[in-house]
Amino acid sequence: MNPHTVRRLAAAAVVTTAFTALTACSGGDDSAPAASGSVIVAGVKIEKDPALHDALPEEIKDAGTVKVATDVPYPPFEMYVKEGESELTGLDYDLGQALGAKLGVPFTFTPQKFDGIVPAIQAGRFHAAMSAITDNKERQKVVDFVDYSQSGSGILVAEGNPENIATVDDLCGKKVAVQAATNQLDLLKSHQAECRKAGGGQIDIQTFPKDSDAQLALRSGKVVAQVLTKPAAGWTAKTADDGTTFDLVEDPAAPGGYNASPNGIAVSKKLPELTDAIRRALQALIDDGTATKIFEKYGVASIAVKEATKNAAVD
Repeated sequence: MNPHTVRRLAAAAVVTTAFTALTACSGGDDSAPAASGSVIVAGVKIEKDPALHDALPEEIKDAGTVKVATDVPYPPFEMYVKEGESELTGLDYDLGQALGAKLGVPFTFTPQKFDGIVPAIQAGRFHAAMSAITDNKERQKVVDFVDYSQSGSGILVAEGNPENIATVDDLCGKKVAVQAATNQLDLLKSHQAECRKAGGGQIDIQTFPKDSDAQLALRSGKVVAQVLTKPAAGWTAKTADDGTTFDLVEDPAAPGGYNASPNGIAVSKKLPELTDAIRRALQALIDDGTATKIFEKYGVASIAVKEATKNAAVD
């Protein structure tokens, strides 16, 4: 199975764990219209930048919107506000609303299966996509990326971190939960050699069919930690039982997570002016702190980039 598909399926299981808290975290004034056409996202009022609007290609100005593809659910990036309904929320959705407000054209999100997103952009059905898409050289051949985060594997522990786990090295000699057939399992297996060198004993890897099963093992004390995607770990720590059950380990040496790769907004290569306008709008949101507030809302402030770049992946 494709590693990205495995990662997406693994994180989707977090919906079950965190769904109870979703409505409360997504309500209020987030992504709401404000006076004079401005938008409020994550508590911040965002106004149109006329210069950025003028930089948009005529196709976008004529359309009056940026058509965005997204694969739902993939928490915390893409979620439904209520199960069975179509209203969207999530980090990508909020960031899209903020970018649209800054550019003066709304970002209109439409669900699309992940493996069909890039072909749909190539076919002209969408201008762009926001769906936690990993920026890599292969995809850069057919779309351009505006990179907004770095994400890899993270460590989830019990509230208060009773075992004082600070890095992946601290998992040596301990029972650790992970979903089977994931990049996170590969990470733990590959780290066994480091454990042997350190003389701390092997990681006692406990595999589970779903992330929710692994979290149940952590909740019940059968393991001391769970390794999963860092965005999913941060969201679970923030939302499970109103944030009282789990903590996210923050390793300063791996702010985006272990083996982190860039995530980007995919944009049609036919619209280079749109790519540049989005990059400049994102940088403005980074500079004024709005981007940080959006990432903080979803418990993953550490994966945000400090500089908006184009096609950051080098391999």
